[in-house]
Amino acid sequence: MTLIKSISGIRGTIGGNTGDNLTPIDTVKFAAAYGTFIKKKNSRKEKITIVIGRDARISGKMISNLVANTLVGLGIDVIDLGLSTTPTVEVAVPLEKADGGIILTASHNPKQWNALKLLNGKGEFLNGEDGAEILKIAENDATIEFAQVDDLGVYKKKKDYIKKHIKEVLKLNLVDVEAIKNANFKVVVDGVNSTGGIAIPALLEELGVNCVELYCEPNGHFPHNPEPLKEHLTDISELVVKEKADLGIVVDPDVDRLALISEDGSMFGEEYTLVACADYVLGQLGGGNTVSNLSSSRALRDVTEKHGGRYTASAVGEVNVVQMMKDTNTVIGGEGNGGIIYPESHYGRDSLVGVALFLSHLAHKKTPCKELRDSYPSYFMSKNKIQLTPQIDVDKILETMANNYKNEDVNTIDGVKIDFAEEWVHLRKSNTEPIIRIYTESTSQDDADALAKRFITEIQQIIQ
Repeated sequence: MTLIKSISGIRGTIGGNTGDNLTPIDTVKFAAAYGTFIKKKNSRKEKITIVIGRDARISGKMISNLVANTLVGLGIDVIDLGLSTTPTVEVAVPLEKADGGIILTASHNPKQWNALKLLNGKGEFLNGEDGAEILKIAENDATIEFAQVDDLGVYKKKKDYIKKHIKEVLKLNLVDVEAIKNANFKVVVDGVNSTGGIAIPALLEELGVNCVELYCEPNGHFPHNPEPLKEHLTDISELVVKEKADLGIVVDPDVDRLALISEDGSMFGEEYTLVACADYVLGQLGGGNTVSNLSSSRALRDVTEKHGGRYTASAVGEVNVVQMMKDTNTVIGGEGNGGIIYPESHYGRDSLVGVALFLSHLAHKKTPCKELRDSYPSYFMSKNKIQLTPQIDVDKILETMANNYKNEDVNTIDGVKIDFAEEWVHLRKSNTEPIIRIYTESTSQDDADALAKRFITEIQQIIQ
């Protein structure tokens, strides 16, 4: 079964049977449930507007048309940004004074997947309560009422929002455009043949950066696994060295995750994207609080405390990170997968903001990328997963693991995180794929890998 319904949206593979995959019928049903929810939330308003945008997936145009026409059928006005990015849609919702937004992307999933990511009127992901309400409406579609012919919504295209988004980024106080221009950076960009291939080179042009494009044609044919992990990025690592570039920039298909390559072709590490940006922001502001999720590196905690700030860990999931950021008055936060959330811009992961802050940092430091990376606390992560089958009782597995390590520092707010003196492991069921994620961190790659292997073996023994 490859249709995953969660509080953050619906995700599945294209084709197959209704209810088991992301078919046109499932797409329409879920879009209608979301539209009904937004109308109910704004019942006093005469007209509702929703912004939509998509990444460059092959199925994107089909899914976008289905969603747009479903919303119009509900009597909702639609602003279609066309090829866009997740953060661009998030920025567009409040700028357009819209009541919500839908991003049509399956993020880092392979090309056969697509999804509907759902936003509220602030351009932020829905909370758990709202997401549960939409799922309830989708299951009881008798509550969905479409508009009469004279009350149909109006469909409008706006294709210039990536440019507007870039202008918003350039206006941020800590984005030092002049310093970046004076640094004369040369950068290689891997846009994984999606909308990052439009947005990142356009941003770099405005920043006066010499951009070498790799896989920047937005045709939806991903040239490698689109998750920006080391094992998928050999092409850009080689090209950075060949071009004698200052760094490489890699984004996922919807441009909310940012990974960096140092000038010698080594991974800066997507975990350290947030660390570096936070170091710059906290240094410029003279301190401040940060947040990342439980699966993120300890390095952010160390850097935050170096600047006199307070670090807090949240449950995994952007909505959880954002809520914790608001609760703790955080100046920058995000997720260790390369997701930068900078409240001065908006409460969403944004690779464009991340690129601009990182280049500002590098321009101020006037040091090579590798030297900057080596200046941070040295932690190493291992990210693994175990495929699930329907008969596996994941909750029982996690409960058993927590009990087995009850004498250690155990956190169960999101799966099970076990903190040891110099390393940790986080076990949790994914919200977007039928897997258990196993993240470990230690003071060497060998130790992180060994810790992961140990816990994979223990989990497999419990399953058997």
